[in-house]
Amino acid sequence: MMGFLKKLIVLGLFLTTVNSKVIDLNEDNWKLLLDGEWMVEFFAPWCPACKSLESVWNDFGSWSNDLSIKVAKIDVVLNPGLSGRFFVTALPTIYHVSNGEFRKYSGSRDMNAFMSFIEDKKWKNIDVIDGWKKPDGIPMGILSWFFRLSHFLKELNNTLSTEYGLPTWLCYGLFAAGTIILGAIVGLILVCIIDFIWPQKPAQRQSFSQVQEKEKKRSTEIIDEDLVDDTGANQNDDEDDDETSEAEKNSGSDDEEEEETKPSPKASPDVRKRRTTRKAD
Repeated sequence: MMGFLKKLIVLGLFLTTVNSKVIDLNEDNWKLLLDGEWMVEFFAPWCPACKSLESVWNDFGSWSNDLSIKVAKIDVVLNPGLSGRFFVTALPTIYHVSNGEFRKYSGSRDMNAFMSFIEDKKWKNIDVIDGWKKPDGIPMGILSWFFRLSHFLKELNNTLSTEYGLPTWLCYGLFAAGTIILGAIVGLILVCIIDFIWPQKPAQRQSFSQVQEKEKKRSTEIIDEDLVDDTGANQNDDEDDDETSEAEKNSGSDDEEEEETKPSPKASPDVRKRRTTRKAD
């Protein structure tokens, strides 16, 4: 009797799986979402909410032909890159896709809600994900590679600690050294690419010592110019002093001549006559 019941359970699960028509998507075939209308669920086997939604999602998938849509699911444990590409931060996460336009579903997770969402086209009231957050864009593609790298490092850490028995501190040390070396290599590659695309002018390719020598020459030139200005100013000052002294001397001699030529009131008429005749001569 128990064996018969087990067979019935297995047969029921098989029929449910066949009738559900839920498509499994992964890193290789996820671009099928870009063609047609889809409802896709992101789940994890260890997630309790995903387990409770599994039967409802399978029933919803059985109506895919009647609704003229395709129903799919993606395991984020096996496909970490897609988790990063769609920026999945909670499980389960459901997306509606229509001809490459992505919308995040945030309604109730029951059969009636799913059916009315498609039949009444309620997805048109949801804003389309665009810009850098678009899953098929370049920024999210780069983010998916980071998620893949993170998953790879996590698996590598588990392998080193469980299979090879390495201590935790040694694993972290190896990861730190690898990160530094990889960062240096990537930085060198980026510098070479930038230098190849935007090459520097020959005048800009100067070493640090050449720059220092130029600065020294410039400072000495400035000092020499200051010295020349100071000496020129001193010479001008000396010339001005000489001119003022000569002017003072000349003014003094003129005063003396005026005093000499000016007749004194006490002088006699004969003296005045002689002075006037001397001037005439």
